[in-house]
Amino acid sequence: MSTSGKVIKCKAAIAWEPKKPFSIEEVEVAPPKAHEVRIKILATGICRSDDHVMSGALTVPFPIILGHEAAGIVESVGEGVTCVKPGDKVIPLFVPQCGECSSCVSSKGNLCTTNDLGAVRGLMKDGTTRFTCKGKQIHQFISTSTFTEYTVVHETAVVKIDAGAPLEKVCLIGCGFSTGYGAALNTAKVERGSTCAVFGLGGVGLSVVMGCKAAGASRIIGVDINKDKFAKAKELGATECINPQDFTKPIEDVLKELTGGNGVDYSFEVIGRTDTMTAALASCHMNYGMSVIVGVPPSASQITYPAMLLFTGRTWKGSIFGGWKSKDSVPKLVADYMGKKFNLDALITHTMPFDKINEGFELLRAGKSIV
Repeated sequence: MSTSGKVIKCKAAIAWEPKKPFSIEEVEVAPPKAHEVRIKILATGICRSDDHVMSGALTVPFPIILGHEAAGIVESVGEGVTCVKPGDKVIPLFVPQCGECSSCVSSKGNLCTTNDLGAVRGLMKDGTTRFTCKGKQIHQFISTSTFTEYTVVHETAVVKIDAGAPLEKVCLIGCGFSTGYGAALNTAKVERGSTCAVFGLGGVGLSVVMGCKAAGASRIIGVDINKDKFAKAKELGATECINPQDFTKPIEDVLKELTGGNGVDYSFEVIGRTDTMTAALASCHMNYGMSVIVGVPPSASQITYPAMLLFTGRTWKGSIFGGWKSKDSVPKLVADYMGKKFNLDALITHTMPFDKINEGFELLRAGKSIV
């Protein structure tokens, strides 16, 4: 029996308030309105950004259905949707691509102005939500909301992918892999023979390592306080790994010593802490070094740093979704995975049923997964 045009009742993991576990609830998912798409989510990843919401570090409206790194199949489409059809395999896009705003039109931009990042509203374009639970409206998360069996997104926030793609693998292209890989290739534009330092060796950090290797970097130094992550980092391309807790001096001084006093050509902060952002900047070459902020900072955070760090010529950049224009790039990245140009399997440590989502987050917080 077709569900098109009807409310679907399904399971979702609701965050009713910060600092509390997810609650698996039955939710009602309304049918898509004009220019919207309802997706059956078949695989979703746990990302550190979701945990930042749960800890209260990122400010969002509650209650909310989190999750933004996923893949699924189109269940139905609203009026006027032509980019996908029921049955298509798709990836939701937390960075939409409208194709018309200044960022979409510019060759230099990728952060579509229709995004719901920054000051998260948690609503569709018409100011309402498609989720209801126990008579309450449930907010949506950064254009996606994937911790649910069904979700509704705007047509600018979804893209069709290869019908043969394994969804449990390519869901990582919806956030973590693309964010890290692109930070090296698109944002920093790492050059062959260069020296790189990657602060934070979770899933996104490891993807930065993969990007640096693909670009031909001759030296890739992983930096993390969890030594258990070093073996995987080296497997994926890190030439050496260091733990800041093994040294009494600041990590930027350690990295300068390791590079003959010069500092690295490129550094990447993939943690989301302001102190490591400043350390990463200080660790790159004083004149032509570039440092890229990849980790999501807490909503209220501010950075204080010596102005001379930038005056001497360093470049400090941010990177969101690896600089990729989402609709244009995600299908190509999936095709590259299918063509064995990179390996996503190494980034997956656990595969768990949906109702074990709280256990999945505990693994992340304990450092037992590589997210």
